[in-house]
Order: sequence, then structure tokens, then C-alpha cells
Amino acid sequence: MALPLLKYAPTTQNSRVNPLRVGSDEDPKAASMDRAMDPKDLNLLIESCYRQIFFYAFKVDRNLTLESQLRDGQMSVRDFIRSLCLSDTFTRSFYNLNSNYRVVRHLVEKLLGRPTHGRSEEIAWAAVLMTRGVRGMVDDILNGQEYLDAFGYDTVPYHRNRVVGSRDLGETPFNITTPRYEAYYRGILGFPQIVYSGGMKTIPARSRQRRGGFPEDYLPWVRNLPAMRNQGGGSGNANIDYLAKVPYRSIGR
Repeated sequence: MALPLLKYAPTTQNSRVNPLRVGSDEDPKAASMDRAMDPKDLNLLIESCYRQIFFYAFKVDRNLTLESQLRDGQMSVRDFIRSLCLSDTFTRSFYNLNSNYRVVRHLVEKLLGRPTHGRSEEIAWAAVLMTRGVRGMVDDILNGQEYLDAFGYDTVPYHRNRVVGSRDLGETPFNITTPRYEAYYRGILGFPQIVYSGGMKTIPARSRQRRGGFPEDYLPWVRNLPAMRNQGGGSGNANIDYLAKVPYRSIGR
């Protein structure tokens, strides 16, 4: 039996209020099919979809069939985003390696472009994820009024309200605040780790033999020079008063 989405109160109204500020470099860059006028723009839009869901997609993770349908107008950007969330890449590289609460945070951040409204929203969506799976949660988000009002059918989701008027700097990007693996799975996978399969190389004995030309070989000869003997123990030029020997130009000349 599928549980309905529980009620939760928003912890902030920033995502519901249009930002009143002067444009800056931190403003979100929206990619939409309405602005894709040539194949280059379509490529940038598809890359934006991959970055939004996966942060980075390798060549083997790309779905050329879905990309072709999007280019030909057979599916909307919202349908393309839905297919990426239900793909084997998302299941294998994120869903299987995180808890339900982290999957909830990731999907809300990536699809709605905002952080979750506290623990209450995470529990509400976790109940949906537990009973209906990723497909049920993704469908509820994409069919919800908040997603349609913010992005519609042809706009790639983006980080909304990253710049807050009361602060000098905007919010931290979601890919930094919510990394792909949580601490539990990072410990299982051994992150961070250094993998080296080769053997330890030693310095051969012939490389440690002096062949001439080393500065250490000339130290006894330098210490026996007359100038070094007169300075008493080879103190070098440390006792020379350089400032007294520098010619100064007087004012007025």
C-alpha cells in the first residue's frame, strides 16, 4: 500500500519569493528548449541535463537514444530528466550507494533546485521512496505544481536563489554540500585511498657513487684559500657592512 506524501512546513520562503537583486555571475543559468536555436545549443542543453543529475556523465553513461528523441522533439526536457533519474547509471552509481534520506536530498536538490525543508520533508519523501521506489518519487516531483511552476516542460532544473540578498556570497552548490557517497559508504569503499599496484623501487648503488662535480668535493679546497684564512674560520661575507658601501644620492643634487 502506497503511503501519501506527509504534510511538512517549509523552513524558508526563499524558494517561493522572486529574488530582488542586480544580476551577477552567481545567478543561475537556465537552459531551455525555447532558447536552443541550433545544434550547438542543443548540445549545451543536453550537457546541462547530465550535469544536473549526475554532475558528470562519462561516455558510457550517455544514452544516445534518449538524446536523439530530445533533439527530434519526440520528448520534452522533463521527460529526459525523468529518464536520467530512472536510468541504470543513477541506480548503480548513486541509489545503491546511499541511504534513502540522502537519495531524497539529492532528488529534491537536483529536481526542485532547492534544499529540503528540514527533516520533516526528508521523512515525508523517504516514506514515498520506501513504498513506491525511485520511480514513484520522481513522478510525484516532476508532476508536482512546484516543479511545473519553476521549470515547466522545457527548462533544465537549476539551483534556484543561490544568491541571497542579505548575504555577500550565495549558497554552496549542491554537488559540494551533498557529495555522491555518504560517510558510511566512503568508509566501505575506503575513500580516500591511494591505489598502487607496483613494487617499491630502490636506488641502484651506482647512482650513489660520486663521479666528480659535487660542491661537497671542493669544500676543503675553498677553506684553504688565503681570503678564507684571513677571515678567521671562513665566516664568508657575513661581517661585511653592505649598507656602508652603498652610495647614496643626497637631496638637491
